[in-house]
Amino acid sequence: MTLHVHHLTGCSPVPLAHYLKALGILRLVSEQKDPAARGWWQDEHFCLMTELTREALETFFLEEYAPTPFLSPWNKGSGFFAINDPALGPIERSSAERLKQFRLGIADARVPLAELARADHAVRALKDRTKKRSGMSAAEAASARSLRDDSEYKSELAAAEREFKRLKADLFSPCARTWRGAHREWMDAALVLPESGNPAFPSLLGTGGNDGRIDFTNNAMQHIARLFDVNGSGAPNERAHRLLCDALWSEPASGTPSGAIGQFLPGSAGGANSTSGPSGDAFVNPWDFVMMLEGSVLFSARSTRRLDPNATASASAPFAVRAHPVGYGSRGDEKAARGEQWMPVWERPCGLSELRDLLGEARVQLGQQLAYRPVDVARALARLGVARGLRSFLRYGFLERNGQSNLAVPLGRLPVLHRPRARLIDDLAPWLQRLQREARDKSAPARLIHAERRLSDAVFSALTHDDQPSLWQSVLREAAQTETILASGTGYKAGPIPPLSPEWLKAADDGSIEWRLACALGSAAAEYDQRRGPLDPVRHHWLPLGPGARRFSETDRRLAKDVRVVMAGRDPISDLAALVQRRVIESSQRGQRSLPLVAAPGWEASTHDLAELVAGRVRLDIVTVLACALMAVQWRAVRGSSPRTDAFGPAALDEGWVSIRLAALPWPLDGERTVPLDATMLRRLQSGDAIGAAEIALRRLRSAGLRPPIRCAMADAGTARRWAASLAFPINRTTARRLARRFEPETEKEIR
Repeated sequence: MTLHVHHLTGCSPVPLAHYLKALGILRLVSEQKDPAARGWWQDEHFCLMTELTREALETFFLEEYAPTPFLSPWNKGSGFFAINDPALGPIERSSAERLKQFRLGIADARVPLAELARADHAVRALKDRTKKRSGMSAAEAASARSLRDDSEYKSELAAAEREFKRLKADLFSPCARTWRGAHREWMDAALVLPESGNPAFPSLLGTGGNDGRIDFTNNAMQHIARLFDVNGSGAPNERAHRLLCDALWSEPASGTPSGAIGQFLPGSAGGANSTSGPSGDAFVNPWDFVMMLEGSVLFSARSTRRLDPNATASASAPFAVRAHPVGYGSRGDEKAARGEQWMPVWERPCGLSELRDLLGEARVQLGQQLAYRPVDVARALARLGVARGLRSFLRYGFLERNGQSNLAVPLGRLPVLHRPRARLIDDLAPWLQRLQREARDKSAPARLIHAERRLSDAVFSALTHDDQPSLWQSVLREAAQTETILASGTGYKAGPIPPLSPEWLKAADDGSIEWRLACALGSAAAEYDQRRGPLDPVRHHWLPLGPGARRFSETDRRLAKDVRVVMAGRDPISDLAALVQRRVIESSQRGQRSLPLVAAPGWEASTHDLAELVAGRVRLDIVTVLACALMAVQWRAVRGSSPRTDAFGPAALDEGWVSIRLAALPWPLDGERTVPLDATMLRRLQSGDAIGAAEIALRRLRSAGLRPPIRCAMADAGTARRWAASLAFPINRTTARRLARRFEPETEKEIR
């Protein structure tokens, strides 16, 4: 048997209509002609492998193809509620063999509709009594208008409408009980009918095969009539072959009829600015529309989705997730969105049964849970949560565009790649969910909504791009910025950044001075215990936290006012100086005269980095934001140390700053010498008085037995404030001794 590979260049992954068309072609060929047919995606088009030649494939669609009965009797625009509907009527009366299944489906749909049709006709008849018709006299027209205000007429109309609504509300259950065959497959794709009896509509097919004023089923019947002789033998019409070549092979074809295609093909929707003139008409190839619906039948809702406790009714179709405006720029109103659909793309030949299994399972998993938000899907893809040989997913969002029209907007393509560090987001996942819940609240302020979106965007980028420290740093920065908003009392129920694993330190390490200083500050605490880790971390000066620094402190259902919180998140130099000042105050309250700030072992600041900071060559805004996020790292579990900076060369440190640094240590300089801290020195630095602060420091050093080689130090006000800010970055004992060596040159060998 000879197999033929057909490159269907008319079937591209984007737009959604052409993606579904490709799946419809594979389904129809496999079910009605060649069960061994296979299909895959290659070079931005669909490939079909079958025993049919090109001529045989075209002949099949023109002569043998039997359309699926697309029927939505629950929709008013479906044609079932009109007398001799111009689309449904000819098919119902047709004797063509290829429309046999369609006629059987219509007959099944008519059974529960008889009583409903009578109720509908009763409503229409009552409304017709108030309409002005041609041939009416002026008196008759006036009588019809006056009838609208008649109380007896209003009561009768209301009763008729209630009866119609009652019968229509119970229309789904009879269809679900009695329908069998191809039209039942369409029903399963168009709606989900849970035990409650209230239908839920997957976004792919609008509201049960209807999108606004466009009924997909009635339009499909109209397009079938344009392609085939429904009043006769069902033979193809004159233009059918030319339009088929356009749909399959993208060959130019004239005479494409006008018609709406709804949300599936935004580029052909027409309207303002859609052509060179003020507005354009909507045009659609009938084959595109019909085979698009044939492909959508494969996306039937399954119990594996409905039974998931986190899944919503709108996300019951395969690979359907909740709407969340992250990962793309053209954001609309999320609350008006119907959700998203992620379409799989594969490059290996796949048969219809395999495709049905894939879509039937529709499994994008995170551990034991299904992913139901865009960020969760990105996490699953980055961790190989889909193990079916898929290469990527096309992300479509059903968003309001062009007024209130819902369009399937392509939001990007995500490759299925293994990204080991994607598991870092597991630390933030519960927090992200709480943030999104707070941001969705109707009273949520705009700044919280925007912060949550920026954070989700950063997470999405880190999960969908190559591993880069800048991306992970962006996540930490946005998390800290969001915490700033929470610390003001807005949305604080979401809680602070949860504990972060030590792996964040490797993922976000870009080797910069800012990163190393952020690690030193983020790990700072009063002391480090070998078993319990950091004691009294500086995070208490950033957020109002309860014991353990894991949760916000609350009083009277509000965020507590904590006097220890001195970092406002605005001016980094002021924040760092305030942190140092607060530590000194707390130390004096305990009867001590020191600056109780030590970093995690091995993560202390180096003299090289501090020299750059004092010289004003460090972005302190980046340092403080990163440090605030790194305060959430589980420093107790951190092993190793930050990269050493000895290779950067000797630090050019000002002797005045060295004296101030040695006068503000958390422990004695050595076993014999202690330099007690004078809080006045810090106040002088904060006011910009470097001379007065250095004088105090030098006096303290001399009283401790050191012999500074200078008698005074001078610096401008900005440098003095940077000197104060630099004290927030802990150094280790070895660094302190090396700095003291500058004041004791003759004892250099002994100190070594």
